[in-house]
Amino acid sequence: MRRVAVLVAAITLPVVIALVVLVNVRGDDAGDDATAGGAGPAEVDSGEPVRPEDLPVLPLDTPPVTPEADAACPALMANLPLELAGDPSRRVDSDSPYVYAWGEPPVVLTCGVDRPAGWQVGTSAIQINGVQWYVDTSDPESTVWTAVDRPVYVEVRLPKGVDSAPVTALTVPLAEALPYQEPQPGP
Repeated sequence: MRRVAVLVAAITLPVVIALVVLVNVRGDDAGDDATAGGAGPAEVDSGEPVRPEDLPVLPLDTPPVTPEADAACPALMANLPLELAGDPSRRVDSDSPYVYAWGEPPVVLTCGVDRPAGWQVGTSAIQINGVQWYVDTSDPESTVWTAVDRPVYVEVRLPKGVDSAPVTALTVPLAEALPYQEPQPGP
């Protein structure tokens, strides 16, 4: 009897493992149907990546371009990735050549912004990969990260609900393009 139980376990266990793997790879079709309203086949993602030309042009208001921005920002703009945290870059309509965006909802980088109003003496900054960021969470629709230790301030605006992964990814090209400068918070 014991030999039969061992044989059944030896046959059953691999079958159960194979079924678990298959369900995890294929997904739960019943859950997909429920999400799709229960009628007809579930919607299948074509696997096609979103292309920049598929996203609408993003109109953006930007600060006036300063001589400091003209001196520093071209190096950063030339060093930015075409894809950021899995999102493609997108076209922007702006008065400044020093603005770049990715994805929908967009993550927007602007080089050469004014010192953030909340960046005061005694205010802490977050350091990521050697770049110091002042983080402003006062807008309920976005989080604004501003690099405060470069020759010009660089702002990255993240839509609500997006974590800091895009900022982390941008620290490397930012640090490579713009030299460190001692942060100078306002009074």
